[in-house]
Amino acid sequence: MPHANLMKITLNLARTKQFPEGSIRHGYDFILPLGDDGKIDAAAWQAHRNACVVHRFRADEPIRRGQIVRRPGGSAGATWGFDYDVSTHADDEAGFRFGDHLFRPGEYVSIRDPDGELETFRIVDVRPA
Repeated sequence: MPHANLMKITLNLARTKQFPEGSIRHGYDFILPLGDDGKIDAAAWQAHRNACVVHRFRADEPIRRGQIVRRPGGSAGATWGFDYDVSTHADDEAGFRFGDHLFRPGEYVSIRDPDGELETFRIVDVRPA
């Protein structure tokens, strides 16, 4: 059965000191359910969370694959993130206020890496998964 609100979202690294023009070789592809307002639909994620996967790509690293997770805590009562190894949280990455963001092309989101560094990414594509 198709899930009309499951969307494939592509992020590319925004401008940084190292990449003044940003980088299409650093980013993420992931699948999340979005509501009509462009925000994450938490109830749909709960119902279809096995389909909510992430692929992290970096020019100089192999692609990492994982699951989209939602954990208690954060300003809205829950934090969204990427879990690449279910046996540990040491490699997890957290979306900064993902629950508040509009996932539409041209918008920006930030992701905190396991070392605590925050990187900003531009949403370049949102399409049905």
